[in-house]
Amino acid sequence: MQEKSTANPNSDVEPAAYAGLLERLLTSPQLKRSARLRELLTYIWRRSVQDHCDQIHEQEIGTRVFGRQPGYDTAADNIVRVSATDLRKRLESYFADNAHLEPIVVEIPRGNYTLQLRPRAVPPPEPVPAPKAALVVAAEETVISPAAFSLKLPLILSVILTVLLGGCCLALYLQNRTLRHSLYAWKNMPAVHAFWSEIFDAPLKTDIVLADPSFALIEDITNQKITLSDYLNRSYLAHLHDASLSPDRQQDLDKLATRNLGSLGDFHVAIRLAALDPTAQKTKLFTARSYSAEQLKANNVILIGSRKSNPWVDLYEDKMNFVLHYDISRAVTEVENRKPRAGEQTIYSAPPGSDPVMGYAVIAYLRNPDQKGKVLLIEGSSSEATAAAGDFLTSEEQLKILSKIVRNDRLPYFEVLLKTSHVSGTPLNAEIIAVRSHGDTSDDTR
Repeated sequence: MQEKSTANPNSDVEPAAYAGLLERLLTSPQLKRSARLRELLTYIWRRSVQDHCDQIHEQEIGTRVFGRQPGYDTAADNIVRVSATDLRKRLESYFADNAHLEPIVVEIPRGNYTLQLRPRAVPPPEPVPAPKAALVVAAEETVISPAAFSLKLPLILSVILTVLLGGCCLALYLQNRTLRHSLYAWKNMPAVHAFWSEIFDAPLKTDIVLADPSFALIEDITNQKITLSDYLNRSYLAHLHDASLSPDRQQDLDKLATRNLGSLGDFHVAIRLAALDPTAQKTKLFTARSYSAEQLKANNVILIGSRKSNPWVDLYEDKMNFVLHYDISRAVTEVENRKPRAGEQTIYSAPPGSDPVMGYAVIAYLRNPDQKGKVLLIEGSSSEATAAAGDFLTSEEQLKILSKIVRNDRLPYFEVLLKTSHVSGTPLNAEIIAVRSHGDTSDDTR
C-alpha cells in the first residue's frame, strides 16, 4: 500500500469543483465502450483523488486492475503502459471536446500513473476593436477657423459616439450568442434537438413529475396495490390502520405517509432534463404527491419512475406495449411485452437483489389523450436503470440509433425497451431491445 503524500498535487482543487466529473468521464463517448479503460480510470482516480496517493506503481495496477500475479515481470508484460497511453489520449480528447463545459482538467503525467486535477486556464477575452472614424481633411493648406470647427464639433462627436455604441452592441451580441450556445448546447446536436424541440419549442410548458418512493414502500409493507384515485384522495391512508397490522407497524406506516422521499436515479434524470432548459422558462418540477389532474390537462408532462412509485403512470399503461410491473410476492420487477414480435420475449425479468448490475427501462413518448400536451414516461427496474434511460434521451449517439430504427429523423410517438448496466451506482450503457413506433396515433404499431 502506498503512503499518503503530504504534498498531494490535487489538494488545491476543491472536491465541489470536480463533483460528478468521474461519472461524466466514464459515460463519455471516449470511454463508455471500453470496460478495461473505465476500470483503470476508476482505480487510479480512487488512489489519486480519494486516497491522496502521489505515486502508483505499474505492478500495483497490473495486479489490482488487470489480474496479473503479484511480482509479475512488467518488462515482459506491458499491458499497464499500453492501457495508460490509450487512456491518456482519450482523456486529452474528452477535455479538448468539452473545453467550454469542464473547468477542471484531468491528466496522467508521463512517467507516472497518478491522476492530476488542475483548473483549466481561462484566457482573457479578446477586446473587440471599435471601428475607427476617419476625419477627412480637404487639403493640407486648408485652415479651419474656430467658428467652423465649433459648427462641426457636434457632428464629429455624434459620429464617435455612434461608433462606440455600435462596438458595444456588437460585443454584447457576440457575448450573448456565445452564452446561449453554451447554455443550450443540445440545440447544436441534430438528433437531440429533433426530439426535444417537439417539447421545449412548443407553446405549452412542461411539468417534470418525480416519483414517490414513500408510496412504493407502503405498497410493499401492506402487500396491496393502491390505485391512482385512492392516492389522490388519500383514502389509502385509512388502510394503514388495518387490524391485521401490529401497532408498531401501523406507526411506521404513518411516518412513511408523511415523508416525501426521493430517488437518486430520479434526481439524476431530473437534472439532465432541467439542463435542457437552464433558465426554467418552460419547465417546472413537481413530486407525484403535489401534482394535480388540472396541471396534467394543461401542460406537457414527463413522468419519472414506474407505476410502483409514480401512480400517475396508471393513466397510460393501457395504451402501452411495454409495461413495467413489480411482483410483490416474488419481489421481482418485470417488463411485459404485450404483443411480442419475432425474436422478442413476452417477459423480461430484472435480476433480483438490492443492487443488480443490469436492469430494464421503458421510455414511452405518447400523445396525452383528450388533453392539450404530450406525455413522456421514463421508467426503470431500479434507480440506476431509470438514470440510464434519462441518459439515453439526452445522448446524440443513442437518439441517432433510434431514429434509424424508426426510419424517421423526427421521432414519432414511440416506446423503447432498454437493457441497462451500471457499476457502483453509475449507469454505463443502455442497449435497445425492442421499439414500437406509433406514428401520429397511438394505435399505429408498425
